[in-house]
Amino acid sequence: MRKVIFYSLTSSILFCETIFSQGCSDAGFCTINNVKPVNFWERSEPVKNQIKAGFFFGTGDNNVNFWGNYLEYNRQISDAISFDTRVTSIVQSGNRIHSLGLSDILLSGNYKVNEKLSITLGTKIPLSDGNKKQEGLSLPMDYQSSLGTLDAIMALSYQIDKLHFVFAWQQPILQNKNEFLAENQTNEILKKLQSTQNYQRGGDILLRASYPITITDKISLTPSILPIYHLTNDQFTDISGNKQHIKGSQGLTLNGNIYLDYQINTKNSLQLNTGMPFVARKSRPDGLTRHFIINAEYRVRF
Repeated sequence: MRKVIFYSLTSSILFCETIFSQGCSDAGFCTINNVKPVNFWERSEPVKNQIKAGFFFGTGDNNVNFWGNYLEYNRQISDAISFDTRVTSIVQSGNRIHSLGLSDILLSGNYKVNEKLSITLGTKIPLSDGNKKQEGLSLPMDYQSSLGTLDAIMALSYQIDKLHFVFAWQQPILQNKNEFLAENQTNEILKKLQSTQNYQRGGDILLRASYPITITDKISLTPSILPIYHLTNDQFTDISGNKQHIKGSQGLTLNGNIYLDYQINTKNSLQLNTGMPFVARKSRPDGLTRHFIINAEYRVRF
């Protein structure tokens, strides 16, 4: 019965992907190990070392196109303890603006309490202050390679047979240095965007439920439901120097994700994944909204 439900969910996600205009993404924590769904081979055939290289592309709000890549290293210290490091970069282009740069370093440590429960602690370290400029004027967050925040990350993962549940929390500790004011812009499109001078971004919590479906001994499909709740309205300082709340930036984004895994052999595998929202927040001043995104990842284990 569960397989029938998840096959139906998969079909719905693929169908709906063409009709939703808001995008889904997060501030980094839904892609770290123990939060991202774990495929069958990683659970049944653990190894000490794994390297992942990924590439993604898509479109965001305000006619901004983006593409980027990442490199990740996973180290299994013991049966219970592992560590992960990921470095990301991105290119953003649109409206006669072109921006590229390193994004963040994601560090996390995982502790397996028992066969069902795992705990993850981590941090997101920015490689940019979130205040890139063009012609002396700060760009909006849509063109920043990083949120520019130093974040703390915590996650709990629970396994019931194949069903995987995750609760995670990500909280900015240090904010970025963005100075974008729409009123100062000469570009007509940028004049319409949300100002983010002295941007204060709130934290997020997420719940994830995923279930892997074995297609063949080498191919698996994993649908996932991912609600992310932004805990508070973000804030900025307006042109008069007054702090303002950004209405509609607090609230729920309900996402659907699909992961397709292909095991080439015992050491090498490929993964394709995509996502879309069923519900989105009114305002996304952080520039994370995605209309369309595809991610391809290659993994080597040794």
